[in-house]
Amino acid sequence: MSKGLLGIEDLTRVEIEAILQRAKDFQPLQNQSNKRLDLLRGRMLVNLFFEASTRTRTSFEIAAKRLGADAVSITASGSSVAKGESLVDTLNTLAAMKPDAIVMRHAASGAPHFLARYLPTPIVNAGDGTHEHPTQALLDALTILDHHSTLEGLRVAIIGDIVHSRVARSNMYLFSKFGAEVVLCGPAPLLPPAMVQLAPGMTLTHNMTEAIRGADVIMMLRVQLERQNESPFPASEYYPFYGLRLEHLKLAKPSVLVMHPGPINRGREIASDVADSRQSVILNQVENGIAVRMAVLERIMN
Repeated sequence: MSKGLLGIEDLTRVEIEAILQRAKDFQPLQNQSNKRLDLLRGRMLVNLFFEASTRTRTSFEIAAKRLGADAVSITASGSSVAKGESLVDTLNTLAAMKPDAIVMRHAASGAPHFLARYLPTPIVNAGDGTHEHPTQALLDALTILDHHSTLEGLRVAIIGDIVHSRVARSNMYLFSKFGAEVVLCGPAPLLPPAMVQLAPGMTLTHNMTEAIRGADVIMMLRVQLERQNESPFPASEYYPFYGLRLEHLKLAKPSVLVMHPGPINRGREIASDVADSRQSVILNQVENGIAVRMAVLERIMN
């Protein structure tokens, strides 16, 4: 792993396993009355978010504070970028304040990689455009490993807006390193054939029934209208074909896990009774996000 965390694609399986194992060490902390450790006492984390975020930004902030570090969160509207300052100048200004790491989310794919080449401060990619969201894939893997001893051999169906999803890309890279069988499913405009070339072990289908049959994990994705100039189809036509409903779960394995990175649009990509079902581990994903981000921050800031 480089000085920061820019993506899953460049990590080795051993590096991923080390992060997940350390995250497991932090999981019990969630249920303890005293959740604060002093592993990063005196360190400073800056959260710089140029896109809206609730789960990721808050999770990184909590993770830093639980490790004993100080955390400052800055949004685009509250930064000098809103006054016309360039991204490079903004990051240089922050780096001059000597933080120990910068967590960054940006709408431009590759923005964290570009800045990492010029700044001495470690950068953690909290989502860059349609490229990657590495800590989401790590927390997804940790959540699955809470129920399975290994990722190898699992059938994982990723369904929805694949082409615009940085979550899908990071998960594809991760699952391929662990020998899982990944089925990508979505409407043709949101699932170009080239997607299967991103990582080995991918198959593609536009048929939701085919994708879900025999699945160990069903990962639903939000349709990212904010990344599209116009919707490829009317909203009313999406749910009947690609919305996850209770009847679909009968096609999967009885122990199937239902996942979603959030935010959830109930009645669009997932039914409420599925999101709230016993198969759903969506809130477990949120909880595991703190443990994973603690492991990542400790690794790069210590």
